[in-house]
Amino acid sequence: KTTANLKKTIADKQHQLDGTKDEKPVVATPNDVAAAVERLTGVPVSKLGVSDIERLKGIGKRLKGKVIGQDEAVEMVARAIRRNRAGFDEGNRPIGSFLFVGPTGVGKTELAKQLALDLFGSKDAIIRLDMSEYSDRTAVSKLIGTSAGYVGYNDNNNTLTEQVRRNPYSIVLLDEIEKADPQVLTLLLQVLDDGRLTDGQGNVVDFKNTVIIATSNAGFGNETLTGKKEQDKDLMKRLAPYFRPEFLNRFNGIVEFSHLTKKDLGKIVDLMLDDVNTTLTKKGITLTVTAAAKDWLIEQGYDEAMGARPLRRVIERNIRDKVTDFYLDHLKAKKLQADLVDDAIVISEKQPTAGKSKQVADGAK
Repeated sequence: KTTANLKKTIADKQHQLDGTKDEKPVVATPNDVAAAVERLTGVPVSKLGVSDIERLKGIGKRLKGKVIGQDEAVEMVARAIRRNRAGFDEGNRPIGSFLFVGPTGVGKTELAKQLALDLFGSKDAIIRLDMSEYSDRTAVSKLIGTSAGYVGYNDNNNTLTEQVRRNPYSIVLLDEIEKADPQVLTLLLQVLDDGRLTDGQGNVVDFKNTVIIATSNAGFGNETLTGKKEQDKDLMKRLAPYFRPEFLNRFNGIVEFSHLTKKDLGKIVDLMLDDVNTTLTKKGITLTVTAAAKDWLIEQGYDEAMGARPLRRVIERNIRDKVTDFYLDHLKAKKLQADLVDDAIVISEKQPTAGKSKQVADGAK
């Protein structure tokens, strides 16, 4: 009996499906097709439909709005990208290749992320390698893999060549490049020169749709800089003990990042608080931060030697964590305010009328 009922149900459903065959067909638009290709291949096809000329003209302005205090560095990168995209670059080299140098926490990695978002549609379009892990005699095999039968063959899926093969439109970020084995730097010359690299199995991998970014703190201590651009010859002198001239000369640009000022930190705080509000908006919540609270965040997060790194932790502990605590106790509150009370950030429900509001505070700084 159960089988008979099941057969009847299937027959009824089939009849319903048959009855819809003559209805209006579903039409896929060009954008639908582009989006499907992008999901399947990782190639940002949908981006091609945008006005490339206008995007190229505005890339510097967009990046400067996200990477604070490094206008000269951003403009150098933007010029190289425009030149390549306009077709005035040479051969099959990568879209761009840059050596980002300067103190820690000043925006080198952030510029790489924003460039990935602008060029390829996602901050995740980054293949990131910690070059301190490529400092011994096994470094080359980690980078390009080994032939069948050799030790490490089963780990070839994690090599740089395999990652680029799977994600050809990416930023290749080589962190702390000065720590890499000299053989690795020699191998990378092939990528910087010809836009390709041969893997351990003899397959040629195309790098011409990548942007190569190497970062380094080499030659930059915690000394206070003037904020003025160093002369190129002085910069090359700083880098000479760490890199051979033939390696440095292969990059489209050696981009120097300077220390951040308190004014820069103020702009970065605004960006970070915008990110907080973007998250809160998903729950219908808005957060207003008073001038006093913002000044306190800047003061607590300012460290000339460490750049903006401490600031993110300060906002995490004093804004995100406290907003979370307040939300769990006041689920219906939708308009919040962060203020400074007794040298601590206090989250409260913003009231349209005067008067004290519900508050949450602790000693976190």
